[in-house]
Amino acid sequence: MLKMSQIENIVNAYKTLSKIPSIIGGKLNNNGTKVSSKWSVRNLDKAKTTKYMCDYVLDDNLRVVTESDFGVDVSNELLSSVSPQEKLKAVIREEKDSKDVKKQYLEIWSKSTLAHAVDLTALDIHGDVYADGEFGNLDWSQDESSVVYVAEKKVKKSEPYIKRKGEEKNKPDGSGEALPKKGEEFVYKQDWGEQLVGKVLSVVVVCRIDTESFTVLEGLPETLCPGQVRFAPDGKSVVGVAWETEPRRLGLIFCTNRPSFIFQLTMDGAFKKLSLDGMSVRSPRLTPDGHLVWLQRAADGPHHTCHALVIKKKDSTEVTPIVDIVQTETKIEGGESFFGMYSQNLPRKCFSVDGKRLMFSTPQQNEVKSYAVHIESGKIVDISNKIRPQSTSILDVRNDVILAVCSNMMTPGQLYVARLPAAGKEAEISWVRLSKPIDVPAAVSSSTVQYLQLQHDSTDTVKSLTALYMSPNAEGSKLPLVVWPHGGPHSSFINGYSLEAALFAMLGFASVRVNYRGSTGAGDASVRCLIAHVGDYDVSDCLLALSTALERDKRHEGNVLLYGGSFGGFTVAHLAGRYPDMFKAMVMRNPLIDLATKGHYADNSDGCAVEAGFEFTERGPVSEEQLLAMRRCSPLAHVHKVKAPTCLMLGSGDKRVPHYQGLEYARRLKANGVKTRIYMYDDNHSLSTLPAEMDNLINGANWFLENLGS
Repeated sequence: MLKMSQIENIVNAYKTLSKIPSIIGGKLNNNGTKVSSKWSVRNLDKAKTTKYMCDYVLDDNLRVVTESDFGVDVSNELLSSVSPQEKLKAVIREEKDSKDVKKQYLEIWSKSTLAHAVDLTALDIHGDVYADGEFGNLDWSQDESSVVYVAEKKVKKSEPYIKRKGEEKNKPDGSGEALPKKGEEFVYKQDWGEQLVGKVLSVVVVCRIDTESFTVLEGLPETLCPGQVRFAPDGKSVVGVAWETEPRRLGLIFCTNRPSFIFQLTMDGAFKKLSLDGMSVRSPRLTPDGHLVWLQRAADGPHHTCHALVIKKKDSTEVTPIVDIVQTETKIEGGESFFGMYSQNLPRKCFSVDGKRLMFSTPQQNEVKSYAVHIESGKIVDISNKIRPQSTSILDVRNDVILAVCSNMMTPGQLYVARLPAAGKEAEISWVRLSKPIDVPAAVSSSTVQYLQLQHDSTDTVKSLTALYMSPNAEGSKLPLVVWPHGGPHSSFINGYSLEAALFAMLGFASVRVNYRGSTGAGDASVRCLIAHVGDYDVSDCLLALSTALERDKRHEGNVLLYGGSFGGFTVAHLAGRYPDMFKAMVMRNPLIDLATKGHYADNSDGCAVEAGFEFTERGPVSEEQLLAMRRCSPLAHVHKVKAPTCLMLGSGDKRVPHYQGLEYARRLKANGVKTRIYMYDDNHSLSTLPAEMDNLINGANWFLENLGS
């Protein structure tokens, strides 16, 4: 009965938290008086997430006048875009027909009227439309005559060498379509890896609305994969990002170091490269007066690091920085520290009315902060919502009204708006909350969150790091502590709402989420210092955060747990193997266990060599020195010393850290007599499908409680 009561407690906590919605997007109308917000909520009975829209109408003081009575389900919308004069709305929708076959449609709405609807699947001029965050986009021309999007290139038909068929079917039918090629149906086609499976080669598609005519633009070299496209102001060309596919595609998601460039392509196929060689670029945006800005960094090194914000003026060939890469920190207006730009995208609309200022958000140590930058001078001003410690992420900017989502670890995301003050007075910005506060369990809302600013007493070039410590307001002689390094390794934890952290608090766990050296948001030098020090800096940083937490609350002693996914799993596996008597239990999700073997089969094999301190190359002989170095810095080298009962959550479709990494670790743990359990999900690296998330969070929490004892 005790066992069942424990499980029921965890299940009920998860069910309570699953009802809390999240803001996933939002748009302002042209004059900044109406907000269309997009939310998601876990639908446990459907075993998937429901997405819905809520609208808010604002007065001149940005106060809510009216709001939607009910949300409108938009779960089957892949992309949507309102035309420049707000006369039309384009929607790309995905549904299943009566035979459960997936189909995609382009709809054009004129206010409340469905003006056009095209079955893109039946049209058969391209494959699936891309709606992911790397390639996908849907954009209108300024004259509202056309839309542009990105889709999979149509695959040429193929057939076996030997196939019996009627003689008349061997002849062309006069339609102009080429005969199927023989013997090519099994040619290997490499895709873009984790969470981009099946995306091989994209094309740019323009639809002329009045005639419902579609054109796949030509002129791009076949070795390039385009994405993030949008019309130039005159509507005669598009600009976008093109990724290089040779010598091969490496995993793209979370990896901002892939060779790419900004391009321009006219409707009649004239192609021009706009950015510099040797760069990785993303997020092109056109200013109101036609200049082009984007984010860029060198196409090498860590999978993600600091970016520069650059501009190419419409009458110039020069690319110049607005905000350069920050090595450590720099001082901005008001004397505040600024550590550089790390967000992978700019807001879709991000400019002031006069085009002289740009708004962006980026991780900065323990928070996401938002800024206004003066394009000509590069002057940066913090415009974050500072009502309380929290993160502020900008969603949209129209008519000098800014829409943002704000949250912290105790408060789910809420919508805020603010009017951009006059130039030179941006710091006086005043934020107004739109959405109603969301009720959260008292165990979460009453928790304590502290920023830990930590520093080693060492000769290392980079000595400092940060961590987020969250503790429930609990009584008793024991307070279990979860040591929780993030994945990546080059990402970060921020003070934003997290269902996982809230679940731990509800169950009576404190947590310390460690932004070890190598995390983003603390300067480019801090990101890059982890290279050749994996399994060293990250481990010692977790130990420093742990010792600091133990000093703050003695109830953690003897009740310390390890929790991590991906590279976070790499770090906790190191801790469990090298300090076997410190930890009561360990839960890992798709952990990186061995750099030496992961590099052969993962979609981002370059990362294994780079993090171990080598230049990635597949030319020439295999380096035994490199293989040995990668093995020595991996936690597999210490698996024989692990004592902590270990639970592994693995995704059978994981392309980033293939599940055999976890299976090998588990086999060795079992052979050494360590209590071990494996869960295998039909999911990818993120384990984010609702059935996988629900099961792994509940079973992970139960594993901790089981192995802590009474």
